[in-house]
Amino acid sequence: MEERFINQKEEYEISPYTFAIVPVEYGYKTYSKIIEYNEEFLIPLKPLDVIKTSCKFFGSSFDGRCEGTKELLNISHKVPIAIDPANGLFFFPTTSPLRDTCVWLSYEHIVSRNRLAPAKTQINFRNKQSIIIPVSYNIIENQMLRTALLKSKLHQKMEETLRQTNHLYNYMQVNDGHSAFQPRGISSESSWNGFGKH
Repeated sequence: MEERFINQKEEYEISPYTFAIVPVEYGYKTYSKIIEYNEEFLIPLKPLDVIKTSCKFFGSSFDGRCEGTKELLNISHKVPIAIDPANGLFFFPTTSPLRDTCVWLSYEHIVSRNRLAPAKTQINFRNKQSIIIPVSYNIIENQMLRTALLKSKLHQKMEETLRQTNHLYNYMQVNDGHSAFQPRGISSESSWNGFGKH
């Protein structure tokens, strides 16, 4: 298979096209190889910095997302991150995010996993592309389960919030025009006593 040319970009935010963020040694620094649906390129940032920048881009912080996940799932390490739950941007780390070897994977784009060795797992993506991660199959499975649970719990909360919002909106529509919304001094009965008739 022909090796693809790796372009470089100066900055990057995770999008629905992002499959993986892989650390690579480039000179004396750790860069990120971004794997998208039909493109790969390098970013002069560590994977964790790409994650942090993307969290800010979508209106939150990495620390805030971590705390939210810890609270929802009652876990303390290697927590998956809901970078943008509304658009299905859920990523999980393969090791501690503080380690330079940590790879971040998109939950949505993984279709299957293969155990290659005790500490080597093949990740297969939706576009039939695959990468090999130097961690055990069980770790990947555990991270996938955690991310699925996070996605499910956030989805439930979003649906509940939507139901409450719709209930409030419907309540306000039904009560619109009643005494609570009328100018002071006009009773709700006035229009029924002939004052509102022409």
